[in-house]
Amino acid sequence: MTIGIVIVAAGRGERAGSPQEGPKQYRPIGGRPVIAHTLETFLNWHRSGPIVTVIHPDDEGLYAASVSTLPRAKEVLTTFGGDTRQRSVYEGLRALAATGATHVMIHDAARPFVDLALLDRIAATLDAGHDGVLPAMSVADTLKRGGADGLVHETVPRAGLYAAQTPQSFALNEIRSAHEKAAALRRDDFTDDASIAEWAGLPVVLIEGSADNIKLTVKRDIEMADERLSRQATRMPLPDVRTGNGYDVHQLVPGDGVTLCGVFMPHDQKLSGHSDADVALHALTDALLATCGAGDIGDHFPPSDMQWKGAASRIFLEHAAKIVREHGGTIMNADVSLIAEAPKVGPHREAMRRNLSEFLDIDMERCSVKATTNETIGFVGRREGIAAIATATVVFQKD
Repeated sequence: MTIGIVIVAAGRGERAGSPQEGPKQYRPIGGRPVIAHTLETFLNWHRSGPIVTVIHPDDEGLYAASVSTLPRAKEVLTTFGGDTRQRSVYEGLRALAATGATHVMIHDAARPFVDLALLDRIAATLDAGHDGVLPAMSVADTLKRGGADGLVHETVPRAGLYAAQTPQSFALNEIRSAHEKAAALRRDDFTDDASIAEWAGLPVVLIEGSADNIKLTVKRDIEMADERLSRQATRMPLPDVRTGNGYDVHQLVPGDGVTLCGVFMPHDQKLSGHSDADVALHALTDALLATCGAGDIGDHFPPSDMQWKGAASRIFLEHAAKIVREHGGTIMNADVSLIAEAPKVGPHREAMRRNLSEFLDIDMERCSVKATTNETIGFVGRREGIAAIATATVVFQKD
């Protein structure tokens, strides 16, 4: 199952203030645009697949400026919306369908306080085989029905009534087909995607939403959100930044070349090991595992297990990165220092950095590869082996 994300951000937000203030999804709260807070949560969620943001054609510059400081923002796809939310969602679903995602979470950009726990609850419900999931909160207020005369006509029983939230989540093909059917019949009166699913006969399961997952609708909502984040900033705890260190060494034996950071370099020796003996990736794997107390490479890929004989070490590194993300970590930096007399690393450095960027799914500027000799001292100096020291920096999101 691949869960794609559609962020709906094409609205004009007429109730949120004067047009001069701009659409509400780009207004600042806590020093950053609303949409930046929203998108950051999905970028940090370990199960996020492709992300599509649906924007207004007039807002390309606003959007680019609003997300420019987010790590991995370049990975987010954008498409233009229509003149209604329903049409904008449809355009987002069309764009997402081309990515290979099987399921979709549809979320309003103006709900910046969506949290990872809610996303996990929705994903667990999808995993259980439900193809429609609606997070909602039971109605606590007493409800009245009024008439055109301005008088209360009745009190509405609140048992079984819920306030719907987003992200509303579905099997992608089913909700896309429902939207296509509605568009073909010129039905544009649905207030959310769950109502379209209900109309199309798709069962939708209710799950517990989040009291914090409010939608910013009017100007006062935005002001209150800004006040909330400003208060949090004054008592903000220290960020959970962790640094892991890894070290590995492999013996050099007669051969035709060595593999370092996934790059094969012709040489009159090779590194001896159970896998491809990529000492750089082994050290970096240990560094990543260290940031969440997940043991070391030998715990996950024991050399006694023959399935790893000759295996490419990128498998080990990508597994470690997956564990870090499952623990709520975002990999910020990877640094590898190689200690070898030969072969020369310099000509291959950029290829190595590109590999690290691909294996870890982070920007290349966050990947560093350095090399030094041992000045002919010790086993490295005698060309008996190659050593690597690696450091990884990971930021973990606190609950």
